[in-house]
Amino acid sequence: MAEVRDGGESPQKESDPDTGGATASIFETEAPGTAPSDGTMLVASDSFENIYEPIESIRPRLGSGIIDSMSGRRGKKVENVDEEEEINEEEEEKVRLCGQKEDEEKKADGNRREADLLTDCRFQGLKLNNEVEEELSKVMEKEKDANEEATENEKEREKEGELVRIEEKEVEKNDEREKGEEEKREINNESDVVITTSTPSPPPAEISVSTTIPGSEETNVITHSTNSMSTSTTTSSTPGGDITGGPVIDTKKDEEVTAEAGTRRGSDLSAEIAGSVEGLAISADDAEAEESSSWMHTSTNTLSDGEDVSHSTWRNHKKHVFILSEAGKPVYSRFGSEDNLVTLMGLMQALVSFVSNSENDIIRCIVAGSHRFVFLIREHLILVGVSQGPDSAHQLLLQLSYVYNQIISVLTLSQLSKIFRQRRNFDLRRLLSGAEKFIDNLLNMMDSEPGFLLGAVRCLPLDGSIRDSIAQTICQHCKVKDLVFALIIASSQLVTLVRMKKYYLHPVDLHLIINLVNASESFKAAESWTPICLPKFDSSGFLQAHVSYLDESCQTCLFLLTVDRDSFFTLSECKSKIKQKLQKSNSLQAISDSLSRNSYSIKQCAISGLRHFLYKSRNSAQYTSPELEAPYLSQEEQERLFGLYQYLHHRIHSGCRPLKLLYHVGPHETLIGWITQGFELYAVFGPLVTKTIAIQAINKLLRWIKKEENRLFILSSFTF
Repeated sequence: MAEVRDGGESPQKESDPDTGGATASIFETEAPGTAPSDGTMLVASDSFENIYEPIESIRPRLGSGIIDSMSGRRGKKVENVDEEEEINEEEEEKVRLCGQKEDEEKKADGNRREADLLTDCRFQGLKLNNEVEEELSKVMEKEKDANEEATENEKEREKEGELVRIEEKEVEKNDEREKGEEEKREINNESDVVITTSTPSPPPAEISVSTTIPGSEETNVITHSTNSMSTSTTTSSTPGGDITGGPVIDTKKDEEVTAEAGTRRGSDLSAEIAGSVEGLAISADDAEAEESSSWMHTSTNTLSDGEDVSHSTWRNHKKHVFILSEAGKPVYSRFGSEDNLVTLMGLMQALVSFVSNSENDIIRCIVAGSHRFVFLIREHLILVGVSQGPDSAHQLLLQLSYVYNQIISVLTLSQLSKIFRQRRNFDLRRLLSGAEKFIDNLLNMMDSEPGFLLGAVRCLPLDGSIRDSIAQTICQHCKVKDLVFALIIASSQLVTLVRMKKYYLHPVDLHLIINLVNASESFKAAESWTPICLPKFDSSGFLQAHVSYLDESCQTCLFLLTVDRDSFFTLSECKSKIKQKLQKSNSLQAISDSLSRNSYSIKQCAISGLRHFLYKSRNSAQYTSPELEAPYLSQEEQERLFGLYQYLHHRIHSGCRPLKLLYHVGPHETLIGWITQGFELYAVFGPLVTKTIAIQAINKLLRWIKKEENRLFILSSFTF
């Protein structure tokens, strides 16, 4: 760990002389928690190919265990999940030891009696060996009878214990059955709905699972019952529609498929699974679906706990996220109550197990009609995303990866693994109680924030000299041992970041920090001290975060990360000094003025026909975009615009046919996507712009961004 410098030494700014003064990235470039081996700047975001890798196959992280190496001590180890179970195990161990001790005493007593008998025979002058042998045999028979009697008594006690446990389980099942029947009767009485069941038509004998990327013009379908592969080619007329084209598994309207209990063999099992998948398709046939026609959800979960798959409101949502354990225990559902979705999650667990056991493979994606089911299999957890919007399979998979990292951020990977090793069917909701709001807020942000799609962070547009002055202030007043990162966030935009030497902050970790700040209103009341795990930095331990706001409007947040659990008051003093210095230099006022302007207008680019764009610097993992202006002022139009960017991004990064340049003419816009080694650019023009004019406009836009990069991006990397 680098030593803290004296107060007279100025903060160090890293640069690369070989690139003409270009500065190093503030984010991770090679491996989490480590600096690059040379002076070059590499792409910070992970490639899509690594998303499917399980935990065991991910490349070794050089940042693993970094918190322990800096702090010099481990945190308290995770206690046993159930203390009562540990006490019972200790009591059983004591009983077992006592039984062994009694057996040893009985054996020793028999040996003593045998020795005494032989001694008496010897001293009394018994000469008849037959008499001695008879006496010995009697003693041995008595010992044998005593041992057999003790063994029978022990077996009887075990049988009685088993009977008691069986009776208790039967009582619990009866109670649960009665409770479920009462709830069903209450629901039927309240809704006055008559539920009828009809015998469904025989489901298909084969289940088709898509393993390619939706959005391309070719869709590969793997039929698991016959191991045959078929290929269908479709063309999407509009980028906002279904990118994959025709359905893989057809769903029928007004038809309910019910799963029959019991076990089936051979083709019956395949038919049952296929029929269940068909029943998973969320129907949107009600007339009220027009009121929620937008595919993007930006409000919080307002459904009551009693709603489940039978409610039309629940089915009309365009995107669902489910989390369950390997044992099928429900952990999280974006909408509705997990208790009412136990059957649905059990079916998802059965699909995963069926593909894993029968095909020795991992299920990835199922396309059923307009719905797309994406599965992310991680150690001890199964995450499922269901969408009928423009999200591709890779984009849904990326969102599920963020949700998984959010859970790791709350629990740490080591604690999660230890819990499920001890109890495979553990109910994880007990530990995640109160953390659901972070997952909800994260999903809402991913539906509207392009940074998650691009794997980059938006920086607040600010003059370069003011930004450097803020970073220097942090360096001067945060001379604290074991302080790893210090950053200022304003309205989900990064103002500045100061780090310890050799350590970098991954964009995924920074997104989790921004989500933590946005979802916690309690941080605005007072200075807070909270643990947080950064999965890309070190998934095995917690960092301690000091969170505070520097202005009265609670827009500018100071976030300090350390490995020292006892440095709250020290960091609180640093916060006071930083706030005082920033107020004196009018830096806080400059941040407030930039926030009031929201961003910058597209008119500043002075490019005719250009409506909006996204520009990502791949070297620094930062992106910029202008304000949303006409015709994208309504919520519906903004959602449609985000869908266009999703389409462009998917086509550019398609695994089967990646592109470097894409020109697309739609009914309302002309789109251009361009990717190089240094940047990614996605631009939206009017419908009448020709290809030649669009290319000229793109070159002009790149020159304008180069001119304004000192204001739009963080180019200086400051270290403690």
